[in-house]
Amino acid sequence: MKLKLVLIGCLFTSTLVAQKSALSKSDMVKLDFKTLALSKEKIKANDAAVMPAYNQLIKDADALLKYKPVSVMDKTDLPPSGDKHDYMSIAPYWWPDPSKPNGVPYMRKDGQVNPEVKNFSDKENMPKLCEHIYNLSLAYYFSDDDKYAKHASKLLKVWFLDSATAMKPNLDFGQAIKGVNTGRAEGVIEARHFIFVIDAVRLLKNAESFKEGKQKKLKKWFSDFLEWLQTSEIGKDEMAAKNNHGVWYDALCLSIANFVENKSLADKIVLSAANRLDTQMDDNGNFPLEMARTTSLHYTAFILDAFTIIAQLSEETNTNFWTLQTKSKKSLEKGYELLFPYLAGAKEWTGPQIKPFDYANSFQLLLKANTKYNCKACIDIIKKRTADYDKLLINLL
Repeated sequence: MKLKLVLIGCLFTSTLVAQKSALSKSDMVKLDFKTLALSKEKIKANDAAVMPAYNQLIKDADALLKYKPVSVMDKTDLPPSGDKHDYMSIAPYWWPDPSKPNGVPYMRKDGQVNPEVKNFSDKENMPKLCEHIYNLSLAYYFSDDDKYAKHASKLLKVWFLDSATAMKPNLDFGQAIKGVNTGRAEGVIEARHFIFVIDAVRLLKNAESFKEGKQKKLKKWFSDFLEWLQTSEIGKDEMAAKNNHGVWYDALCLSIANFVENKSLADKIVLSAANRLDTQMDDNGNFPLEMARTTSLHYTAFILDAFTIIAQLSEETNTNFWTLQTKSKKSLEKGYELLFPYLAGAKEWTGPQIKPFDYANSFQLLLKANTKYNCKACIDIIKKRTADYDKLLINLL
């Protein structure tokens, strides 16, 4: 793989489209704490290679100090339970059916987001909250300035811990479809952002403002949520998903299992993920169920992102997912190898793609290929795809 990717970088970078992307905020980079420690030493040494990204992070974190806490109590409409503490969202790709009275039951338009989703603020607030906690925690870690940890701690408390505002540890009413159900398994994927909150909490654990028992209380909340994921009908339905949803389910559960130190469960989840890789990938390295989507390039990168996070989390278990090869010779590396010529501009994507692909959604894959598979060309691909590369947070990650 190393040779193929180097050749891509040397021969095909001239074919890259002129698109310039900032690092996506929709799916962040799962943190590598050893890399963070090295970056912190470089910052202390005022290393020019990392200072633009560090300065941009601090600038962004300073702005986030004005971000007010949000909670599930902010939504206008009540969920079916009548309790605003329950998270609720509606399915993004389902629209009113013009042939039906009042438009219900809704009909599916894959890849086209119904603007009604914005009427349910939980779906809007949660990913932004997770992103902000993530960035504040990084600013605290690199600067040792407790003001960032203090604000991150406040945001965590309001969403997860304060009895007046806390989200209940369930997703019973996630991605509801009007006229069909009050919640469904597909809603579980919205909680994938919690993976990055857990990373943030690990960075905050030594902060003065975080020593009020919040770590212990958060572990209890996530233990309860993991129990719901493993035992509820909605959780079990998502566990059985055959596409990217099942992989993200494993990534989320594995992140929580590691956080709450359930080692035996973590080991089982990695093996489950290996089985998913074996059955969901074809012999060429494609994922047929993702290729059938109307935004197939996005979903191919999306499922590889989930498997990549599992590989990182597997480093705390007895299985190395980075090098694992399944019984039918499938591997994470094989999926990378198939996708990367398209990210590099060497090949044109021929699958369905009804809207432009945001190449920033592949940066985390390129970053990990650089460090885990020695893809020297991958950073060059990111540089070609982005403006102000030196200021990107990934320079610290």
